[in-house]
Amino acid sequence: MGTITLRMVEGTMMTGTDSRGHSIVIGRSPDDHSEFVGVKASDLLLISAAACSAYDVVEILMKQRQPLIDFKILCTGEQLPKPPYTFTSIHLKYIAYGDVDQSKLIKAITLSIEKYCSVISTLRPGVPITTDCEVVV
Repeated sequence: MGTITLRMVEGTMMTGTDSRGHSIVIGRSPDDHSEFVGVKASDLLLISAAACSAYDVVEILMKQRQPLIDFKILCTGEQLPKPPYTFTSIHLKYIAYGDVDQSKLIKAITLSIEKYCSVISTLRPGVPITTDCEVVV
């Protein structure tokens, strides 16, 4: 079980601290409410989905001894235009750098999405999630 702490800094600017003591700034400037000085809360959802899956994929590729040099995920989320701005879809594009076997990358992504990633598993019943991938040698 994980417990985070969210603390108001000033106005709508907050800090979020994870269960291990790592912090992130979230929200808008207390001086200019149109300017974000921290991460948008809705972007944290996308970051969480990407980070959870990335952990799985990288770990699987490392166990398969794939020559992974670098790795990133571009994650986009479509939201309704009116409050509460519900996510209507999420897409993750996985990019592996190195002479990685494309079929092994696809298998690792599939395992993450369908079996291991708790964040995506939680989101999946209500939000369609799609993926694609690319290997850059």
